[in-house]
Parts: sequence; structure tokens; C-alpha cells
Amino acid sequence: MTMSESATPSLNVPQSVLDAIGKHAIACYPEEACGLLVGAGATNTVLEFHATENVARSARVYTINPKQHMVIDRDAEDRGLEVVGVVHSHTHTEAYPSSTDVAQAPDPTWHYMIVTLKRGVPEPRNFRIINGVITETPINSHN
Repeated sequence: MTMSESATPSLNVPQSVLDAIGKHAIACYPEEACGLLVGAGATNTVLEFHATENVARSARVYTINPKQHMVIDRDAEDRGLEVVGVVHSHTHTEAYPSSTDVAQAPDPTWHYMIVTLKRGVPEPRNFRIINGVITETPINSHN
């Protein structure tokens, strides 16, 4: 374990949210799926997953529908929550940020969860991307 990994807290996600993310990734195949994670950023806790439209309609890139993003962000804020990250799938490659993912990482406080479907079943991994540096953070699933 590197020093950056030990200093990076895990992302706490209910198993039901991970299940919903996996189902969305499968439903969108062969295109990349995408969505937003809502919860409490201060405690690295995800409470909800909001599936969004991939307006890029691509198996290689994703673009979250900006109107959906705005609605989800406002709704979360109205309830004292926040968007804490983004999810997208990689349909044929490993769950690791591509150069495009790194270049388009909009917020250094966000979590970037990537779900690979390479082996036919959803396999999520979580990352932080800060100033172009990728750090994997564990996913702590719970009921």
C-alpha cells in the first residue's frame, strides 16, 4: 500500500446502490452508462445513485445530460446533500480512468467510480483524480 492509498479514505456505498449501478451499466450496454452519486462528501458516503442519459451515445466516451445533472444537483442541495461523484462504465476495458477521463475530471473533491463489463459482470472501482493524479480508493459496501 502506498502512502497516498493509506491516506485516502474509502467510499462508503450501500450494496443496494452498487446493485443499481451494475444494473444500469448492463442496461446501457453496448454504450457507456453514466450517472451521479449523491451523499455526504465530508464523510465519503454515498446515499443515492442517479442514472443519467449518456448524450454522447458512445461505447467509448460518456457525457452526462447537463439538464439532468442540474436537476440532480439542485435536488440534492435542497435536501442538504451534494453530488459527491460520477459513475460511468467501461464496456470492454478495465475499470481504470482513461486519459479522456482524467482530462475531463471536473472536480478534485469528487469520486470517480468506473464499472467494467469486460468479464460480463459489473465490477466497480473507485478513484480520486486530483491535478491529473489518479488514486484508487476502496469501496466499502454495506447494507
